[in-house]
Amino acid sequence: MASSIQFFPQPAMPVVTAQPRGYWTTVLRQLLRDPVAMGAALVILLIVGAAVFAPWLSSTDPFKGSMIRRLLPIGSEGHWFGTDELGRDMLTRLMYGGRLSLTMGVLPVLAAFGIGTSIGLLAGYVGGKLNMIIMRVLDVFYAFPSVLLAVAISGALGPGMSNSILALTLVFVPQIVRVAESVTTQVRKLDYIEAARMSGASAFSIIRVHVLGNVLGPVFVYATGLLSVSMILAAGLSFLGLGVRPPEPEWGLMLNTLRSAIFRNPWVAALPGLFIFMTSIAFNLLADGVRSAMDIRR
Repeated sequence: MASSIQFFPQPAMPVVTAQPRGYWTTVLRQLLRDPVAMGAALVILLIVGAAVFAPWLSSTDPFKGSMIRRLLPIGSEGHWFGTDELGRDMLTRLMYGGRLSLTMGVLPVLAAFGIGTSIGLLAGYVGGKLNMIIMRVLDVFYAFPSVLLAVAISGALGPGMSNSILALTLVFVPQIVRVAESVTTQVRKLDYIEAARMSGASAFSIIRVHVLGNVLGPVFVYATGLLSVSMILAAGLSFLGLGVRPPEPEWGLMLNTLRSAIFRNPWVAALPGLFIFMTSIAFNLLADGVRSAMDIRR
């Protein structure tokens, strides 16, 4: 009797489809592939780490000086970065000074980012007379250069770290408002915004769900670029005596107090300026990397 051969159908192999990457995942991947941006991020991370862990990295008191050890050169025993005009250890003061300098440089941008984005969303979405009033009032701030405006506001408020932060925040808010308002005005004219409005969605829901996501990207990139400017302006205010007051270690203030030593020990006197330069350049390069990574149409 002939044997019957039965064929059983093989189970279908699952089709593996590539999962589409999200926008921010793509931005992060492109940013990680940028060696310049990653190098700048590493410099910022090292400076921030030195500032945060300064008490553990150095056991020297940043306020304790010695007149017999004034202006020691770089590489001196026990003082790798030398000493300042009062015999205080420069490396310790630079690490502690990073706390104040970074706070004065980053905090105004963060505050202006939140305030400026909110005002720009309101002005751009509502439009009409409210937009005109807000933008015309803010145009007054554009009549003055950022440096002069920061000096004028800080001088009117008086010296002090909190007043300097407030002055810089007021300088940066109009700039961020202009960017946020411009992007919001373009987005609110799109078809899906009109469809959401016709469906009965509230203005708050439309802004939160549909508008905010499109506005945050450009504003975030612009605010990142302001970090380098903020670092320089904050140091400049302290250099002029309008920011942190002695004996607090702050890079701009240290640069001011070491002016008299520039001919006797120029390398030590230049160290605070070098740290200001490195930090501002690192923030600038990182901002360029973020801007390039967020341009996914390349």
